[in-house]
Amino acid sequence: MTETVQTTANTEPDRSDSRQGTALPAQYSPAQVEERLYEHWVSAGLFRADAGSDKPPFCIVIPPPNVTGSLHIGHALDHTIQDSLIRRKRMQGYEALWLPGMDHAGIATQNVVERQLAAEGLSRHDLGREKFIERVWQWKAESGGKILGQMRRLGDSVDWTRERFTMDEGLSRAVVTIFKRLFDDDLIYRAERIINWCPRCLTALSDIEVEHSDDEGELISIRYSDEVVVATTRAETMLGDTAVAVHPDDERYQHLIGTEVELPLTGRRIPIVADAHVDPSFGTGMVKVTPAHDPNDFEIGQRHGLPSLTVMDERGVITVRGPFEGLDRYEARPAIVEALREEGRIVSEKRPYVHAVGHCSRCGTTVEPRLSLQWFVRTEPLAQAAGDAVRGGRVKIEPQELAKRYFAWVDNMHDWCISRQLWWGHRIPVWYGPNGEVVCVGPDEEPPGTVEQGWRQDEDVLDTWFSSGLWPFSTLGWPDQTTDLAKFYPTSVLVTGYDILFFWVARMMMFGLYAMNGEQPFNVVALHGMVRDQHGKKMSKSFGNVVDPLDWIERFGADATRFTLARGANPGSDVPVSEEWAQGSRNFCNKLWNATRYALLSGATVEGDLPPASELGSVDRWILSRLQHVTAQVDEYFDAYEFAKVCDTLYHFAWDDVADWYIELTKPILNSGDAEAAARTRRVLGHVLDQLLRLLHPVLPFVTEELWQALTAPASQPAGVHSIVVAAWPAADPAYVDEAAEAELAALQRVVTEVRRFRSDQGLKPGQRVNARLAGLNGLAGHEPLIRSLARLDAPGDAFAATATLQVGGGVVVELDTRGSIDVAAERARLEKDRAAAEKEAAQCRAKLDNPAFVGKAPEQVVGKIRGRLAAAEAELERLSRQLDTLAGV
Repeated sequence: MTETVQTTANTEPDRSDSRQGTALPAQYSPAQVEERLYEHWVSAGLFRADAGSDKPPFCIVIPPPNVTGSLHIGHALDHTIQDSLIRRKRMQGYEALWLPGMDHAGIATQNVVERQLAAEGLSRHDLGREKFIERVWQWKAESGGKILGQMRRLGDSVDWTRERFTMDEGLSRAVVTIFKRLFDDDLIYRAERIINWCPRCLTALSDIEVEHSDDEGELISIRYSDEVVVATTRAETMLGDTAVAVHPDDERYQHLIGTEVELPLTGRRIPIVADAHVDPSFGTGMVKVTPAHDPNDFEIGQRHGLPSLTVMDERGVITVRGPFEGLDRYEARPAIVEALREEGRIVSEKRPYVHAVGHCSRCGTTVEPRLSLQWFVRTEPLAQAAGDAVRGGRVKIEPQELAKRYFAWVDNMHDWCISRQLWWGHRIPVWYGPNGEVVCVGPDEEPPGTVEQGWRQDEDVLDTWFSSGLWPFSTLGWPDQTTDLAKFYPTSVLVTGYDILFFWVARMMMFGLYAMNGEQPFNVVALHGMVRDQHGKKMSKSFGNVVDPLDWIERFGADATRFTLARGANPGSDVPVSEEWAQGSRNFCNKLWNATRYALLSGATVEGDLPPASELGSVDRWILSRLQHVTAQVDEYFDAYEFAKVCDTLYHFAWDDVADWYIELTKPILNSGDAEAAARTRRVLGHVLDQLLRLLHPVLPFVTEELWQALTAPASQPAGVHSIVVAAWPAADPAYVDEAAEAELAALQRVVTEVRRFRSDQGLKPGQRVNARLAGLNGLAGHEPLIRSLARLDAPGDAFAATATLQVGGGVVVELDTRGSIDVAAERARLEKDRAAAEKEAAQCRAKLDNPAFVGKAPEQVVGKIRGRLAAAEAELERLSRQLDTLAGV
């Protein structure tokens, strides 16, 4: 039922008790509402949390967006979910803190400023480290943090008084403190290992900073000797081979294990070793081993004591003396293949060969595995604690089926490379002395010496994920024992995408448990998926399907943008969106506006006590009962992080039950002349809208505030702030649950809906009246005037002749006189189609009942069911035949 609520001349409500309706414009304009309301909320301090209150705490720390970033559709989803949780808990009486902040984004930010310098003809080295860092801080003050302003556009109810930045003084102190503790506990060390290296950014990368894609390359098979053939996608690395490996159980190569082979183009002889890592079924079952340029080869090299020969510098240029020295890696690759071809060593060449290739997420350069001296966190004990916290139930992952992904990561975690060859970031607090001393300096300690005395600080900075891993407790004041830390740690929920479950969530778990004496950083990890288009396709500029949430906010409003995202958010699943759905969400906001405006013009009120159910008619008892069920469902879905179900439940209650049914059903009551009944209905209507707006507020903050203010604002402003932001969250009241009223109104709705469907099929205009006779109403007899009003049915006159009969269930029969009103040929065609379907059903049932094998072997209840179906089909055939006979006389 989707008719638009209208107030026409004959349904104009009684305005004698009207209060605030005229204060609402005829149409809702988000642009005229959103900024004004948001600034009011902030200035009134409605988002500020009080660590000294006795309310139970509920805390979410925002996943810190990069200082270089802007609001994209993934942020909009993430923030909508978090804001919905926070707003509901605030209304439920919790001391709700949503703590905002930004990440300094080491590589991304340094790249931004370096590009600015390049446009001026400068490099960071021209400025020097200190001046360059000053330049970055200047950029941050002027241009960084654009996303924070965009968060306001979305309606984020964050506590701006507690905004943090991973490079601010307090968080920097936390970083040095935990580095010192880990160092002293032998959980941080420095060593040569294979790491991800970006030849353009000239730094090590974390796994999260590497994006993998299937790229076209080449697979070259090279003959090292008559019996040794290996395949590679990176021919240039063969210059650094220090062995060939085979599986120890591969019978083909048992006789070669322990022998040597000459490495082509180099003249070096390298051993053939046996290692279980080799897959004997792939290719020839032989692999080249280049320990300095492949992580698996490095491990093989460690097991067999192989040397590690670096053949490229930090920019990917060949350093091996000879004809390839000085060539870029992509220049060296074809040159080496050609040299091997000239020697007759190329067995096969496969082009294109599609394989996974890692790229720097910041600049797109292909990552080079590289042996490098770096700082690492020894993760095994930390990761075990992180796994145990979930296994033991102290931390719950939602949805639970994604916990296995978490365990797959933390149970097999490699040591974490935390050093970066950058200038922007937290500098590693380690000093090296003139005699080989290594001293880690804590936050309140002085360096052990000066540069003049031969002391120097490590040049590297820490991985951005190191500082963001401290976020749940460093932002609350750790390492100091602050009131915020005491009140809000552990935080309540972490909302984030499943795609960073491994990288960020695991690091926060490890650091939180370590730093906070075994206390987890959050109680629940609520995971959502990626935003995709309506076809389930990943959003990409190349596909032309990227959605800019700011564009949607401009065109449809922040509420519509939020509702579109939340309505597709099922736990752990990707979220489909489309512009059409955003338009539908805008229409939903307009529906709420129109319904509330009409209700206010009709005198809907929240003043006075809600009448007890015993004093209410069935229409009011029905909507109040539906409200209790919906309230309970919404609570259940919120607690299970089922945001799509929250939105769907409230959408249908608001649009179908309230706007399209209840308001229509109350029009006759409000215009009946019964002042007491009308007053009770106005109070129920006001209560239902009040509760509905509160239930919708977490997802639709702006339109619900504007409407709630109009509905509930008293004549004189009371002490304190009057806002839905701090209004009490609805609670289901079993005293108003009325299953009988729900069944009664459901029956009424079936009658009206079937008549409306028939009218639509016949092409009758919405306002066209039709003579009808209603039979079998029984419990609905008292609603006959209402049914006739809603279905546009007039009482039958003396000349009445039924040309159509509708059996709508529950024994109710509607006979209509459609002479002169319908397309007779279309109606006859419809009836013939229905009769053909009934004849088919009857024939199928008879065939089964005429089959002795079926009747003799099938259970009695099954046979009885078929007999019942036959009886129903025969009755339907009789009814349709009568209707067709009647239609013949039209």
